[in-house]
Amino acid sequence: MADKQDYYEALGVDKGADSETLKKAYRKLAMEYHPDRNAGDKAAEQKFKDISEAYDVLKDEEKRAAYDRFGHEGLNAGGPGPGPGGFGFSDIFDEMFGDFVGGGRQRGGGIRGSDLRYNLTVSLVAAFSGKKATLKVPTAVACEPCKGTGGEGGEKPVMCTACHGHGKVRAQQGFFTIERGCPSCHGTGKVIEKPCRSCGGAGRVSKDKTLEVNIPPGVEDGTRIRLAGEGEAGLNGAPSGDLYIFLSIEPHRIFQRIGANINCRVPIPMVTASVGGSIEVPTIDGGRARVTVPAGTQTGHQFRMKGKGMPVLNSKARGDMFIESIVETPVNLNKKQKELLKEFNETGSHEKTNPQSDGFFRRVKELWEDLKD
Repeated sequence: MADKQDYYEALGVDKGADSETLKKAYRKLAMEYHPDRNAGDKAAEQKFKDISEAYDVLKDEEKRAAYDRFGHEGLNAGGPGPGPGGFGFSDIFDEMFGDFVGGGRQRGGGIRGSDLRYNLTVSLVAAFSGKKATLKVPTAVACEPCKGTGGEGGEKPVMCTACHGHGKVRAQQGFFTIERGCPSCHGTGKVIEKPCRSCGGAGRVSKDKTLEVNIPPGVEDGTRIRLAGEGEAGLNGAPSGDLYIFLSIEPHRIFQRIGANINCRVPIPMVTASVGGSIEVPTIDGGRARVTVPAGTQTGHQFRMKGKGMPVLNSKARGDMFIESIVETPVNLNKKQKELLKEFNETGSHEKTNPQSDGFFRRVKELWEDLKD
């Protein structure tokens, strides 16, 4: 025992290292010294055994406490010490890749239900005011006759005798001890002696679930709402998954949403835009608002209506509404109207009445003159 390497030194970590630091250090070294990568290298094989032994002890809180207090001798009192027979390839795989593959299986229990996704489309008006929506979600729910246990009459599963509740069985293959999921209980550690006739022992059945969900004011496209425990029921009484509702907002025929602001393009008669006046516009809350149009208003000019936009999610604030003017050119004029417009066009100074077009064509003329030179 005295010649054994310190476990913390074997992993290259400090004595106060947390579990995540231990795991990262072990993963790195295990990948480097694994026998599959170092065929025939006895030194690498021994190093792999040492780091596996060290991690097997330090990842266990009770073993680590005994080791910290009494050293290697402190591990003898608790039964067989760690070594090649106590750390199998499946343990290595779980430690290296368990975080990535996920997995809802619970040792000693059932399998957690899957999370579900539901896509819900709401109108812009509903996104403004909020609403209560009723959903019908196809899912798996707990079996009523067995109350989700999977056993006839609600009887609970009992410990699997094949694996003694561990969910895994071991087999020696040369130098390694290989662990596999127990075929009798499928890794749960428990078995159902008399399966429920309604669900076949699964503890759940397929059914459409009707739910009500509150859509808060101000939701945006892509907003996600989580309903904990409303996903698929777990197997054999395990917890249910969650339901995630993803919202999309329908385009509105009048209003365009830009964040918390509302944009509304409003056609304005040429005469009103020329001499000034007022127009009445709709608002997202179903009301009306009057906007004063100053004389000489051009297409693209925006009028800001403060606080008339969308509510900000989970806030009392509101965005603004912007009225974008589109000056409408008259069509279907009668003879007299055409004559009046021609008369108007022939009188006065174009530089004063049409400054933008007058300035543009003046610059075009200068461009042509420059090209002649």
